[in-house]
Amino acid sequence: MPSRVVDYLVQAVSTAGARHIFGVDGANIEDLYDAVFDAPDAVTGVIAKHEFSAATMADGYARSTARLGVVAATSGGGAMNLVAGLAESYASRVPVLALIGQPPTTLEGKGAFQDSSGLAGTIDATRLFGEISRFCARVEHATELPDLLTKAVDAAERGGPAVLLLPKDVQQSEIASPPFRMPPRTHREDRPGSARVRAALAEAKRTGKVVIIAGDQVARDDARAELATLAAILDAPVGVTPDAKDAYDNTDPGFCGVAGSMGHPELAAALRSAALCLLVGTPMPMMAGAGLAGLLADTPVASIGIQPPHLPATHAYSTDLAVTLETIAAEFAGAATPVDDRPAAPLTVLDVPAAQGPGLRYREVVEAIDAALPAGTDVFADAGNTGSAVVHHLRVPRGGRFVVALGMGGMGYAFGAGIGSAFARGRGPNGPRRTVVIAGDGAFFMHGMEVHTAVEHQLPVTFVVLNNNAHAMCLTREQLFYRDRYSFNRFRPSQLGEGVGAMFPELPAFSVRDSAELTEALGRCLDTEGPSFLSIECDPDEIPPFVPFLTSLESLRRNP
Repeated sequence: MPSRVVDYLVQAVSTAGARHIFGVDGANIEDLYDAVFDAPDAVTGVIAKHEFSAATMADGYARSTARLGVVAATSGGGAMNLVAGLAESYASRVPVLALIGQPPTTLEGKGAFQDSSGLAGTIDATRLFGEISRFCARVEHATELPDLLTKAVDAAERGGPAVLLLPKDVQQSEIASPPFRMPPRTHREDRPGSARVRAALAEAKRTGKVVIIAGDQVARDDARAELATLAAILDAPVGVTPDAKDAYDNTDPGFCGVAGSMGHPELAAALRSAALCLLVGTPMPMMAGAGLAGLLADTPVASIGIQPPHLPATHAYSTDLAVTLETIAAEFAGAATPVDDRPAAPLTVLDVPAAQGPGLRYREVVEAIDAALPAGTDVFADAGNTGSAVVHHLRVPRGGRFVVALGMGGMGYAFGAGIGSAFARGRGPNGPRRTVVIAGDGAFFMHGMEVHTAVEHQLPVTFVVLNNNAHAMCLTREQLFYRDRYSFNRFRPSQLGEGVGAMFPELPAFSVRDSAELTEALGRCLDTEGPSFLSIECDPDEIPPFVPFLTSLESLRRNP
């Protein structure tokens, strides 16, 4: 039966396994919301406060579920606001489908409001979004949609955003086409490369110890169980990149911490005596490789994943780590070692200077949060000094997800991403599953008003804002790299807990300034059924556990 293009799109989103479309409404995308309202399929339209956050909602939804995330936006400024969010998904290879409204085709190049057809000197949206997507196409006629949508979904599933530009008249037109079907998922693997990796593993097992560093592709491919099995079979200690803390059980005796800028000495110590380092699902970007370059240069390195590493290695291409790791584990299964049932030893924390200013300390705050989180809690951390402290100090609750956006590192990402994930994972097998967003006040001022979305939908999300009245990482850089001669990055004090509480009277909202208040407020926030908000006063001058800062500080001490 004929239906509108927008009806076809909503059916396709449901077929792809997505249950939510995140976005901001507008004249050139409103027909899609009309189709969502009438759709018999279980698809919910979620209105965000800003298109950047709508894009990060789709991104967080995809990261925590390994399913397609979907975002919708109207033309003009709405479309432009998607750019930073889609760029994060592109850099981190997160499967997101963006449906972007456009003015009618009959008005393209003729002075249409918000025209981005590329005609008559207008912005060319196809070229713009083509630079930050794996696939981008303008749908000029309804008959083109089935093929273009199939290509878009296939490209997104291979890792990264795909964009369809949808003129309003095309959205409204009828389409007589069979219902959308998902393109078949095909696993592509470099068999000769995989054989070389297996040979390297076998040689390393004969001569010494294998150390594994796991990256974010493990989470995207939902290959956590397969990684754990392989690590047990190889008797390999496991470290994780900063954006992959949930790739391996943080309480396992074999867990040796985080790699790179926010890393732990245990991983470096393991590498010093390793016969081979196996990288799984990470190209080892700067944030993951900082401080390890010398060790990795002196250690044979093998790699499995969709991206080759930024250092010499025996690499095997794989689009599905769950399949590849299972195959490798089966080959080495006969060499399995007894399960280590010892409790995990505490990781050594980086030594930071004692802070002298007001409020609580990063480590104190994160360890209090760590102690309070129940199993299965999902944690989304934002960029900056706050994110550094969370990555370094927080153990991911068993069964929970952990996300920090290091593709573009955009401030405010965690607010939308945590909300998007909560829509998908808000209920666990034993009742409501809580999501905790941890960010600084600078990130809150950018996109923190997405709290409103959590309140509207009564999501089980706790927002924790470390309020130091500053863009703290920029402030730290001023102190360390510009001799503390000035600061553009200190703010006048703000009372975030009181302010948010006044805006949303039914929202449990607290401000804390000492340890006793923190413990009580955390308990109340985590015990509530819906959203909650906690502002914690911190010292803007505290140096976070971030290796480049600590190295610079030591250099300043030696050469004042």
